[in-house]
Amino acid sequence: MVKERARILVVGGGYVGMYTALQLQQKLKQELRRGEAEITVVTPDPYMTYQPFLPEAAAGAISPRHVVVPLRRVLPHCRILIGEATAIDHAKRTATLTTLATEEEGTGAEQLTYDELVLAPGSISRTLPIPGLAAHGIGFKTVEEAIGLRNHVIEQMDIASSTRDPAIRDAALTFVFVGGGFAGVEALGELEDMARYTARYYHNIKPEDMKWILVEASDRILPEVGEEMGRYTVTELRRRNIDVRLKTRLESCADRVAVLSDGARFPTRTVVWTAGVKPHPILAATDLPLNERGRLKCTAELTIEGTTHAWAAGDAAAVPDVTAGEPGAQTAPNAQHAVRQAKLLGDNIAHSLRGEPLETYAHKYVGSVASLGLHKGVAHIYGRKLKGYPAWFMHRTYHLSRVPTFNRKARVLAEWTLAGLFKREIVSLGSLEHPRAEFELAAGGKPSDDPKGSS
Repeated sequence: MVKERARILVVGGGYVGMYTALQLQQKLKQELRRGEAEITVVTPDPYMTYQPFLPEAAAGAISPRHVVVPLRRVLPHCRILIGEATAIDHAKRTATLTTLATEEEGTGAEQLTYDELVLAPGSISRTLPIPGLAAHGIGFKTVEEAIGLRNHVIEQMDIASSTRDPAIRDAALTFVFVGGGFAGVEALGELEDMARYTARYYHNIKPEDMKWILVEASDRILPEVGEEMGRYTVTELRRRNIDVRLKTRLESCADRVAVLSDGARFPTRTVVWTAGVKPHPILAATDLPLNERGRLKCTAELTIEGTTHAWAAGDAAAVPDVTAGEPGAQTAPNAQHAVRQAKLLGDNIAHSLRGEPLETYAHKYVGSVASLGLHKGVAHIYGRKLKGYPAWFMHRTYHLSRVPTFNRKARVLAEWTLAGLFKREIVSLGSLEHPRAEFELAAGGKPSDDPKGSS
């Protein structure tokens, strides 16, 4: 039994937020039933996005609704608040929140008091002050961005197919991806694969007409899968006529022209930015200790250093890696650690409430898998290196085992099975991004600059 009634506030509904609340829901089942504990999850979206499936969603292999997990369904014993925490005063145990209702009410932000705090807001895209990036760049961190990018790519093929201007055609068929990590390489690999397949249905577009460019500032891509597999990935991408440019930066994308640090210039209507992430801004609006990179200083028990009743894990937390064997080492901010940390975090909060000793987080990194398109991939698991079809199969098997809920596993497996039996979908639904445009025009409103799609 808990020593006293506990109000637990979980900030964030991603990997750490959802799995921590799920673990707490199981560990404190009796306390929740008796009203001795209360769990509130504050999140901007009513779902958790399984990000490793975003490239396949962009390629059309998985339906967008199967990439997300509805929080209200998996957390029936938690209170879900759709909104954002804008400030946290842990000394007073209060969080300042804005919700969907606060703007409607006109009363301003609301204050929520708590006893235990779990900070799991995740991260946001790390951008640079590059001319034109804010106006023309496309992110790849949310399901909305993934589906928007799919629609955009097919839309560019439609533009190229119908224009008589060779300059417009060339720009429409040039796709620049910035960032050689998992997000950039997998998104590029899947979308190039999809576009290559889609080209067969256009009478005047061939796969070789398209330019796919990967820009990476360092001297290697996919560092998580090791140097050898990284080199193989570069070779595989170049074999598919993808222009991989290492030790190169994006200098500008103003006026729809991508200017690279090596002097190359590419007129393009597509610049996808996947060059890293940074801690969520809410961390700077707290009275909790941060390290030099803006992440929360944490202990191996996932408590926040120098405080009590405050916990963190995942991208927002700098957690010591006790398995590294070297002082100062920290766990990598990836999904593999986030899920495992969240489960231990839920256990430790339950231990703390019951006056029991806390457990230490210790987990060795087992490896990484990456998809490069249908039947293509690389993997480095438990020291073993795989490439091609075996790596692609390992990628699907691993992530199918990790996606939350049996419901999602079954739906994803069914979609993969159907995709193997039937042809790909090649439809762009860009108008979904502006659903009222048609009606506004019919009702006498002014047509928007972009009434039908993302271009």
